[in-house]
Amino acid sequence: MSETISFPVGGMTCAACAARIEKVLNRQDGVKATVNFASERAQVAFENASSSVESVVAAVRRAGFSVDEQSLDLSLSGMTCAACAARIEKILNRQPSVQASVNFAAERAHINYIPGVVEPALLIGKIEKAGFGAARLDEGTREDPKAKRAAIWKRERNRFILTLILSLPLFAEMIGMFFGRMIVPVPVQFLFATIVQFVCGAHLYRRAWNAVRGGSANMDVLVVLGTSIAWLFSAVVVVFGLHQHVYFEASASIITLISLGKLMETRAKNRTSAGIESLLQLQPQIAHVERDGAIVDRAVADMHVGDIFVVRPGESVPVDGEIIEGSSEINESMLTGESVPVLKEIGNEVFGGTMNANGALRVRATGVGADTALARIVKMVEQAQGSKANVQRLADKVSGIFVPAVIGIAVLTFLIGWAVTGSATWSLVSAVSVLVIACPCSLGLATPTAIMVGTGRGAQSGILFRNADALERAEKLKTIIVDKTGTLTQGRPTVAAVHPAVGVPVDTLLGVAYALEHNSEHPLARAIVDYAESNSVGVSVGAEGFQAVPGKGVVAQLGGQEARLGSPKFMQESGLDLSSLPVAALESEGNTVIAVAQGARVLGIIALEDELRVDAIATVKALKARGIRVVMLTGDNERAATVVARQVGVDDYLAGVLPEHKADGVAKYRAQGGLVGMVGDGINDAPALAAADVGFAIGAGSAVALDTADVVLMKSEMTGVLDAISLSNATLSKIRQNLFFAFIYNILGLPLAAFGMLNPIVAGAAMAMSSVSVVSNSLLLNRWKPISGKS
Repeated sequence: MSETISFPVGGMTCAACAARIEKVLNRQDGVKATVNFASERAQVAFENASSSVESVVAAVRRAGFSVDEQSLDLSLSGMTCAACAARIEKILNRQPSVQASVNFAAERAHINYIPGVVEPALLIGKIEKAGFGAARLDEGTREDPKAKRAAIWKRERNRFILTLILSLPLFAEMIGMFFGRMIVPVPVQFLFATIVQFVCGAHLYRRAWNAVRGGSANMDVLVVLGTSIAWLFSAVVVVFGLHQHVYFEASASIITLISLGKLMETRAKNRTSAGIESLLQLQPQIAHVERDGAIVDRAVADMHVGDIFVVRPGESVPVDGEIIEGSSEINESMLTGESVPVLKEIGNEVFGGTMNANGALRVRATGVGADTALARIVKMVEQAQGSKANVQRLADKVSGIFVPAVIGIAVLTFLIGWAVTGSATWSLVSAVSVLVIACPCSLGLATPTAIMVGTGRGAQSGILFRNADALERAEKLKTIIVDKTGTLTQGRPTVAAVHPAVGVPVDTLLGVAYALEHNSEHPLARAIVDYAESNSVGVSVGAEGFQAVPGKGVVAQLGGQEARLGSPKFMQESGLDLSSLPVAALESEGNTVIAVAQGARVLGIIALEDELRVDAIATVKALKARGIRVVMLTGDNERAATVVARQVGVDDYLAGVLPEHKADGVAKYRAQGGLVGMVGDGINDAPALAAADVGFAIGAGSAVALDTADVVLMKSEMTGVLDAISLSNATLSKIRQNLFFAFIYNILGLPLAAFGMLNPIVAGAAMAMSSVSVVSNSLLLNRWKPISGKS
């Protein structure tokens, strides 16, 4: 019986492309394919099992075409330990074309899949069939996780209270045992323990059955086995009137302690999401929108791009927009971590969630819903919290095989103990202790809880990590490459000097420069335009045939003559002589020199200067103190680069690097060994940011920065790099501590339990507290403070 799939194919430009893909696919054994150029889809029938979806997709990509993937984020419920997360991940990754990562602490699944091969409904159905809950997480349901956690907390609290009340008589019997007295009759113990076991613990049995039915084992299997054995042994003693000690108090106490531990774990885990929830609470729910000349209150979710809205003093800006009337100081600390308000006037952009301090503003909406800066930040933080660091994958592998191994150890404990001691009772109690104490929860929580708190704390301080790998790698950087303009310098150059050629009026020089640059948004161009306008120079002749030469300059026709503006090197390559102008002297002072020419004549040069960031020198010094080599990368000339390098104290620099060659500079230092970071503005530096092991986009806050960098530093300060490395170090330290505690707990606990030195009740208490201690240790990351804040 054949199976047929249909999936989108990108990159086809004509019917011949479709025919080529069809030919490639039909070469696969057992595959019959048709490709439709108009719909850009391939339909593939598998007539036998010799080919797979993966091999078909790989063949399409090898042929030079694309098969677009989509991502899906699911909110999960019903997981009790890392083994549950590993099981869901295994189920999802069995599906064709699916790559899934499940985070136990965040209760999320991030899935990449090819639409047409599988669909979200199928994936959700697979999860539900395994006994867990799953729901799509999108912009409209971002508040649901908080409500869900509150409901879970309430359910766990009520379950614990009921279990505790029913277990109190059995606790009293435990106290009586120390004094050699029976306080509660055995039949009463039997009754209360049975209710606790099968009513209060019913959810444990359901989840254990779901796990076993799916071919795996989790924490619930261990608990159910251990408590059921203790209860069953005691029940046999009561029913048959045997002269043996009963362990009803043990089985009931274990379930009670596990319920208490789960309650405390739930409360602690809820606090790990504080960072993301604080961001969500920044955006108001209501906006004052203009409708037919009147101001009406509308839900922010109902706003559209182009709506005019009013922001009164003391209110938060509802969505991203551009000010069309009024001025005010805006507190943008939620974006940048900087508490000093920023003056905003007509034409300036404001962001949703920022606070309006003192003036009334009329604003036109430019970004709503998922297109606001706040929404992009929240999405980025959520993705980072749901991702896995390399160190977590080891813990996941251990957790996946841990439960079956523990069941085997418990069986061996019982058999060997019985053979050595001759006491089935002693051996049974030891086996129960092994089952109860060996919970892999702490292993599963060790890494993701620290990552959740660390990334959330970073977001509150204006440091956005794209994923857990970036957070993990930041502390291991050996070399950091920094772009000069906009990173070491303010990125706001000004004209320092104008030197016209002999016989050329200053206005003529500025006029040609203005004509060539007045439509450009490049920082150097804006500096020239502003200077020309301040000297009352405007456009006398329009530029035609404008052509930009990346990294060098611009060329256009002015009044029938070719005009050029760019670097001295660009002019020299064009055969123009600059020897009569003080180019070298100006560059040796750290200036960027721009030359202007019209026809075969050089009109003069313009020197521009850009102030260093106030924190650049201190940051470079601090990075070097950490043992990190700092390298400057710039498209500027050698002499100017030398001056800046000397001022900030960098170890090495590369000058005259064109934007398209910056990635090559990163590759050069990566080849020398060690992890390499790149700090840039997230726009021209995108290739270099992508080429680095960790890319830092500094102070941009733009969509480009959010899309290209591994770490986005919302504050326009170099100290953000230090803060990111410091937070990475603090988070990785917590992860190492958590993994140490988790492994030591099991390494010490299992032998003690196996040798009968650990009472099942003590084992239950230790198991319950292990997860709580790991989560609580992660929460200590909330004490981390950015370096800029400390100073």
